[in-house]
Amino acid sequence: MQFGIFSVGDVTTDPTNGRTPSEAERIMAMVAIAAKAEEVGLDVFATGEHHNPPFVPSSPTTMLGYIAARTERLRLSTATTLITTNDPVKIAEDYAMLQHLADGRVDLMLGRGNTAPVYPWFGKDIRQGIPMAIENYHLLRRLWREKQVDWQGRYRTPLQGFTATPAPLDDTPPFVWHGSIRSPEIAEQAAFYGDGFFHNHIFWNKEHTEQMVGLYRRRFEHYGHGAADQAIVGLGGQVFMADTEAEAKRFFRPYFDNAPVYGHGPSLEEFTTQTPLTVGTPEQVIERTLGFADYVGDYQRQLFLTDHAGLPLDVVLEQIERLGREVVPVLRKEFELRRPDHVPSDPPTHESLVAAGPEAPHQQVRPARAGLSEVRED
Repeated sequence: MQFGIFSVGDVTTDPTNGRTPSEAERIMAMVAIAAKAEEVGLDVFATGEHHNPPFVPSSPTTMLGYIAARTERLRLSTATTLITTNDPVKIAEDYAMLQHLADGRVDLMLGRGNTAPVYPWFGKDIRQGIPMAIENYHLLRRLWREKQVDWQGRYRTPLQGFTATPAPLDDTPPFVWHGSIRSPEIAEQAAFYGDGFFHNHIFWNKEHTEQMVGLYRRRFEHYGHGAADQAIVGLGGQVFMADTEAEAKRFFRPYFDNAPVYGHGPSLEEFTTQTPLTVGTPEQVIERTLGFADYVGDYQRQLFLTDHAGLPLDVVLEQIERLGREVVPVLRKEFELRRPDHVPSDPPTHESLVAAGPEAPHQQVRPARAGLSEVRED
């Protein structure tokens, strides 16, 4: 099972001292977080994509390419690449380039984003978000798998004899996750192609997460990719740890209360009861995280948010140290003890996809069983 860190890259004032980091400080903090993740034995670092304050990661491939040059083993991902407001041609070329620079240590998570003003900034209509995501992704698959592409769709200008460069490393496109909090159409899309489904698992109760992942699993099996419990699932989660629960809550409370997303709302106690946020000891984080599989089934990737809400970098690095040394080794062992032999322990990697060969389902533009009505060949 893969464990890692995902960052939304917010620039937030520290509520305990009133200090706001500069954008440059925040960007380099994310780089330091990725390096720390590799140092302590975590598997993945993922960055969000945002084009509005107070967030800085507007160019994930630039950041991940920089991190790739400074790491050796860490897998690099996104914790959303905007499939709606980005041109599929640019996604195809940017992530193929990153694949080459990172020697295949790359996958990406596609999503629609959750900031409405972004759409008109890029000349798009948010009311077309779902059909745009479906059409754009089908074009992206073709760009990565066909030498020349002729294309005519609804949401971009036509292509005639177009070749994306560079081609994916070893002619093998990166593995794709589809990230969604509340859109069943995106879970359906992930299942249709046999791709991964990632639920950010931060703001919603477990019943909602169970419903979304369950839909994806059932449709994954419906489309003939394997049994429902073999579907490739990733979850997010947020933690803050200290030696005692009381100490963790005392330290984290002002950051929670003033967080740009959920601050000034439910109390810390209410939020930790209603969502997977865990504020306590490493042992409590272990117990809570192991419980995720009780309602989503055995899954393949767990990412933790540790650097949100203005937490100082030294505190974040200490949290990652505790994850790597005290929490993740136990989680690896316990998750694998409960996992049936026929359920994948890891998501596909570049190495496993190359080994599967050019006839593998991942390499096909469309799965053998059609059914996603919005996908068209024009």
